[in-house]
Amino acid sequence: MMPLETFPFDAAHYLTDPEAQAELLTDAIESGDANYIAVALGTVARARGMTQVAKEAGVTREALYKSLGPDGDPRLSTLLGVLKALGVKLTVSPAA
Repeated sequence: MMPLETFPFDAAHYLTDPEAQAELLTDAIESGDANYIAVALGTVARARGMTQVAKEAGVTREALYKSLGPDGDPRLSTLLGVLKALGVKLTVSPAA
């Protein structure tokens, strides 16, 4: 019997709908977990095309991968640039 070949799961392949992408980002931001927020932004950026998002955010593709990866900690300017490039906005409301 041949061994089963597996591939790493990447949610970016399945998040093609802007509403689903916004839902992931909303969940991440509401969690307050900086790592989750960075990874969610990276996932949506990969779903949209990392090269184009990086260009629109004004950073290099490599810098974007690094800052939005599992160990990333994006600067506020990078975060805002990526949000703008993704066509989403960050809103604030009082905590319950």
